[in-house]
Amino acid sequence: MKQAVSFLVLIISFYSHSQVINASGDYLVKLGNEDHLIEYSLTLSGDGSFTFHSYSNNQKGIPPTVHTYGKGKWTSDKDIVSFYSDKQDMDEKFSLNFTGTKARFISKSARDKTDREIKTRLKFYKSDIFWIKGMEIFKM
Repeated sequence: MKQAVSFLVLIISFYSHSQVINASGDYLVKLGNEDHLIEYSLTLSGDGSFTFHSYSNNQKGIPPTVHTYGKGKWTSDKDIVSFYSDKQDMDEKFSLNFTGTKARFISKSARDKTDREIKTRLKFYKSDIFWIKGMEIFKM
């Protein structure tokens, strides 16, 4: 009987701690003002593909507007989202190589019953693209 109760408690604890994330969707972050605007957008599709767009509008820059793109595949393991770009994903337009890039999926826990607002977001913590590491991008 003791073993059955212990097993039941173990199963319940695994069930309650397992969290399936739904990271797919559109993400966006805007930085700056009208003189220098930077915008990053990311779309994680349900089929495991992603597209990334970086837009920079610097009125005093040369060139004043810059568009940079990336695409590839993404996977998730618990709250970690991993990105991969194959050679066929890269061309003149899609020049960002996301291979090895990892982000943490952050959202409000289902067990959190407080009324505080936690924005669902991805926080990049590993990337060979230096300006992506440390960036937070919010789900729309």
